[in-house]
Amino acid sequence: MLLHLIFDVLAWLTSLATILILRRTWFPVSPVSEKLRFGYLGAVLFGAATGAWLFGTLNLWVSGIHEFGRSIEGALAGAILSIELYKRSYGISARTGAIYALPVALGIAVGRIGCLLSGLEDNTYGIPTGANWGWDFGDGINRHPVALYESVAMFAFALIYAHRIRQGSDYWRQNGFYLLVCFYGFERFLLEFLKPYGALMAGLGVFQYLSILLLAYGVAMIASNPWKQSRSAESIGR
Repeated sequence: MLLHLIFDVLAWLTSLATILILRRTWFPVSPVSEKLRFGYLGAVLFGAATGAWLFGTLNLWVSGIHEFGRSIEGALAGAILSIELYKRSYGISARTGAIYALPVALGIAVGRIGCLLSGLEDNTYGIPTGANWGWDFGDGINRHPVALYESVAMFAFALIYAHRIRQGSDYWRQNGFYLLVCFYGFERFLLEFLKPYGALMAGLGVFQYLSILLLAYGVAMIASNPWKQSRSAESIGR
C-alpha cells in the first residue's frame, strides 16, 4: 500500500504541474473570478474526496468486501457534481473545466500504476485470464491487469488531446473535458466486465452505472456547446 500512496501523490503532483503549465500556455485566462476561486477549489477537493470514498466503499460492500475503499471514477463524478452545484449557487455560467482535461487524464494514468503495483490488497485486480500478458498479483493466478489497461488508455487519450490542441483544434479546446469524461466513462464501463466485483442491479456493477451517468453528462454538455470555430479560444471552458 506504500507504493499505492506514492503513486497517488505522484498523480496529484502530475495533475497540479500540468495545470500550472497550461495556465501559462494554452489556457492563460481563468473563467472563474478571483473572489470565487478559493471556493471553487474547495468544491473540487470536497467533491473529489467525498465521491472517491463513497463510491469506492459502496462498490466493495456490494461485492461482499466490508471495507472502506476509494475510487478514481468516484472522485471524478463527485468533483463534477460539486462544481456544477457551486457554479449554480454563485451564478457562474461560464464553462470552467477545459484546462482540466489533460491534468485529469495524466493523473489517472499515473495513479493507476500504483493500483497495478499494489497487488491484491488494493482490490483493483482483474479476473483470471489465460492470455500471455496476464499478471500474477501474488496468489499464483494470472489475471487481467485492468489498472494497466486503464493507464495505457488514459495516456493514449492525453497524447491525442495534446496533439489536437497543438494543431489548433477549437473543437478540442471547447469540449476537451467532456470528451475526456465520455472516453473515461466508456472505457471504464467495458473494463468493469474484467473485474471480479459484485453486481448492483441487472448484472451491472456500481462503477458501470456511474460510467453511464458520466457518459450521459459528457454527451449532454457537448451537445449543448456546439462547435463554433469563430469563438475566442480564451473564452472556452467547461
